Amino acid sequence: MEMMKAAYLPGNSTVDMREVAVPEPGHGQVLIRTKSSTICGSDIRAIYREHLGKGPEGYQNKIAGHEPCGQIVKCGPGMRRFKEGDRVVLYHISGCGLCVDCRQGYMISCTSPLRAAYGWQRDGGMAPYILADEKDCVPLPDELTYTDGAQVACGFGTVYEGLEKIGISGNDAVLVVGLGPVGLATLMLARAMGAEKLIGVDVTQERCDLAREKGLADEVLLSGPDTLAQLLALTGGQGVERAVDCSGHTAGRQLAIRAARKWGKIAFVGEGGTVEFNPSPDIIHDQKTIYGSWVTSIWKMEELVSKLVRWKLHPEDLVTHRFTLDQAPEAYRLMAEGKCGKVAVVFDEEIR
Repeated sequence: MEMMKAAYLPGNSTVDMREVAVPEPGHGQVLIRTKSSTICGSDIRAIYREHLGKGPEGYQNKIAGHEPCGQIVKCGPGMRRFKEGDRVVLYHISGCGLCVDCRQGYMISCTSPLRAAYGWQRDGGMAPYILADEKDCVPLPDELTYTDGAQVACGFGTVYEGLEKIGISGNDAVLVVGLGPVGLATLMLARAMGAEKLIGVDVTQERCDLAREKGLADEVLLSGPDTLAQLLALTGGQGVERAVDCSGHTAGRQLAIRAARKWGKIAFVGEGGTVEFNPSPDIIHDQKTIYGSWVTSIWKMEELVSKLVRWKLHPEDLVTHRFTLDQAPEAYRLMAEGKCGKVAVVFDEEIR
């Protein structure tokens, strides 16, 4: 029996490395050789530090990692689309496939007991091999690297869905609150979608510096007591047409709401936390709309992959640190500090 090393998250800000058997694909399943697996902020918030989820939504002592990308090396019987050698990204929630949400491609919203997220309720990408259902695979074009692909489903797909909901055009000044990897992805995609002006805000100097260094925003502000006044000054006193909160913090969400102009649209993407605002002055009287957006659909993910190629965008450009699987404890520790860009565990060297 072939064995492999895999990373687990016990929930006390450590990583547990174990030896496990390489799985065999069953009917409608594929064995994927992991090429790159990136770390998501949700892993840090809800699994790495402590296990916040309960019941079927909880972390169930599985191999970590819900942002994997790789190449199919073995197929089970009953394959309908994919074959050995195909480069694929995984939609990170495997739904029942039969409920209304699944039939729309939103397996994230599946409520069946059969729903299982990779890296949470079934084994994920922090291992050399991943067992996946064929229906969860999306083709990765040759123009994109495996580290590009690893970020598509959760990070970039989440952002793309939110931006599609509020709509982005050349008429829009767009505010992004929270410049972690999801916020940086928001700036990158909003630019590609035609935004006229991009403004980023974060409480961490290192992340503000990263957004500036990569040229992702026209203006980057370190959050402080005068941030709202600064945003209004940058927009002729009117505020932004579109705002996206990626911070998951009440102050960040309040800023996104109050910095939006009349008839503005706001997307909440950042998970966790709370928010307090005054409905009449903050929303009702200025005719503003708040959209909640949770991940994306698998068909929208396929669309995004093709658009990344067309726009010549590489999510990999947001990766600031790369580690081997043996260095997974260091990789998670760095991501938990919240002062870097995207962190990737890379299994094979790539040259773009």
